[in-house]
Amino acid sequence: MLGRALLWVTALIFIGYGLACLYSPLLPAGYAGLTLSNGDAYAEMGAMYGGLQFGFGVFCLLGALRKDFLRPALTALLLLVGGLAISRLYFTATGAEPVAGYTYGALVFEWLTAGLAALALKKA
Repeated sequence: MLGRALLWVTALIFIGYGLACLYSPLLPAGYAGLTLSNGDAYAEMGAMYGGLQFGFGVFCLLGALRKDFLRPALTALLLLVGGLAISRLYFTATGAEPVAGYTYGALVFEWLTAGLAALALKKA
């Protein structure tokens, strides 16, 4: 039950944010304090924050809907979002510049999501 609920919530977040970023690559760039200076930058932000997140959200949705996708989706959630959490924490701790609320919010979301995915996998 925990796994399916987690995948539903995560699917909605990733699909929604992915669609928003596909519509406007400036959205994630603004949160991260980045400037998009050329077409390659727009394509990169749109693909990574829009397309990748949307696709991953659909995979989480499949995991919530189909029993045969449950464990693979939870495993992907643990590894991918856990990887983000570890990387973000490392660069937050070792970076020369302070980070803002966006990074702290992302850290909370990523660590909580990865931890719940690990717990759900253990119970599944």
